[in-house]
Amino acid sequence: MQANGTGGQEPEPEPEPEPQLSCRNGESSSSAAGAVHSNGLLSSANKGLPSTESPTSDTSTKKKKRLSQSDEDVIRLIGQHLHGLGLNQTVDLLMQESGCRLEHPAATKFRNHVMEGEWEKAESDLNELKALMHSPSAVMRMKFLLLQQKYLEYLEDGKVLEALQVLRAELTPLKYNTERIHVLSGYLMCTLPDDLRAKAEWEGKGTASRSKLLDKLQTYLPPSVMLPPRRLQTLLRQAVELQRDRCLYHNSKLDSGLDDDSHQLKQLKTLEGHAYGVSYLAWSPDDTYLIACGPDDCSELWLWNVQTGELRTKMSQSHEDSLTSVAWNPDGKRFVTGGQRGQFYQCDLDGNLLDSWEGVRVQCLWCLNDGRTVLASDTHQRIRGYNFEDLTDRNIVQEDHPIMSFTVSKNGRLALLNVATQGVHLWDLQDRVLVRKYQGVTQGFYTIHSCFGGYNEDFIASGSEDHKVYIWHKRSELPIAELTGHTRTVNCVSWNPALPGLMASASDDGTVRVWGPAPFLDSQETEGLTAEHLIKLHCP
Repeated sequence: MQANGTGGQEPEPEPEPEPQLSCRNGESSSSAAGAVHSNGLLSSANKGLPSTESPTSDTSTKKKKRLSQSDEDVIRLIGQHLHGLGLNQTVDLLMQESGCRLEHPAATKFRNHVMEGEWEKAESDLNELKALMHSPSAVMRMKFLLLQQKYLEYLEDGKVLEALQVLRAELTPLKYNTERIHVLSGYLMCTLPDDLRAKAEWEGKGTASRSKLLDKLQTYLPPSVMLPPRRLQTLLRQAVELQRDRCLYHNSKLDSGLDDDSHQLKQLKTLEGHAYGVSYLAWSPDDTYLIACGPDDCSELWLWNVQTGELRTKMSQSHEDSLTSVAWNPDGKRFVTGGQRGQFYQCDLDGNLLDSWEGVRVQCLWCLNDGRTVLASDTHQRIRGYNFEDLTDRNIVQEDHPIMSFTVSKNGRLALLNVATQGVHLWDLQDRVLVRKYQGVTQGFYTIHSCFGGYNEDFIASGSEDHKVYIWHKRSELPIAELTGHTRTVNCVSWNPALPGLMASASDDGTVRVWGPAPFLDSQETEGLTAEHLIKLHCP
């Protein structure tokens, strides 16, 4: 907490007499009973504050044990949070009993003067704070922010001469951020307060704008002097994010559980007529169309309207073609297709040929989000990027073994490869480096399609020739789950994009299995992530 919290303030050996500070090693000061809290912050009332001194108590005569720096940091964080909730008397008692102070006395004065709009006093406070700051230039930045607020408030009050004096005699001589000063001078033309607030994107004179100003000013002060705004909430949020990032099993959309009644599978349409069979499917970005490709000896491609069940296009450029792979352009109006006989086409929804690339023996395809670049794995154990607009191409990934298939993450940064005899590899397409090799899967020369999935695509799944489905966290090379049930090679997996807890797998055993989270088991009964197949679909 010390490293992320209050910034390593050294314990002070003995207190100095400070009228607004009533907490030092458990000693209380009667001067704190006025309009300023014992924690150094302004209060609207200070009634009902229990006395810390008792004639019958001997605790006041005993010197309390000094708290560690870590304990003091925690107390300050709690005190700031309670103060934000308006529990000021509770903060007073906490500070008095612990012997801590919420912030440096100079910071307290500075805070109060800013919130009261006493700009000359706030500027004077900066000289006192200067010795406590790490960066000398920070004082000038803070003074600029103070004067800017002062200038805007004068303008809103209609005190144009006073505002002009601030601009000429105080802001300009700083010789800091002259571009901003030119913008500020333009606000002199605003005749109405509403016009000023709109053009300056400013909340106007008062608590809201001064609180926002104070938040900016606090960023220049060490945490030991004044805690950053809402520090406890920030640290708790960071802790939750860190634990979530480190958890290999976190899939936050599963928190509400799986409702079996609301997620039922049913046959929607039967699309018939593929004489050669179907070896690859690709959905359009809006799920309106589905393209089906055949095996190596098939030269035809079918484009179906899934909503109506009608065949929109049956495309074949040549009987010599082998169209075994396809990918949709992000606009949903074009697609690319190809095969290992050297065909590589870009077509529209009616199957009309828009462009072609000769001599590329395509194994797998993917269109990037820029709408121009097409990635294609070929028989040279590589993935190249092809631009159909300027007819340029470049090498992106080079493996030592055949790339049987690949898929790309939603943001286009990562690629997941199934490499013959090697398994599943994760590549960074931007840096063009191999990030990770995932272990466990059995990958020979079968075409197996893996996928990203889960919340934020934190997980990776792949089929395997040992009849299993393997799941990894993206950052871990070892599998966190092995799903059994299929009886032959699992050649494709697909994670539900809307329900992060559902995944489907297809196998050469003629079945499609849908997987979901297993029922809760006691931690002593199971380790790691568990799942079970919910539905088994038999395919003829």
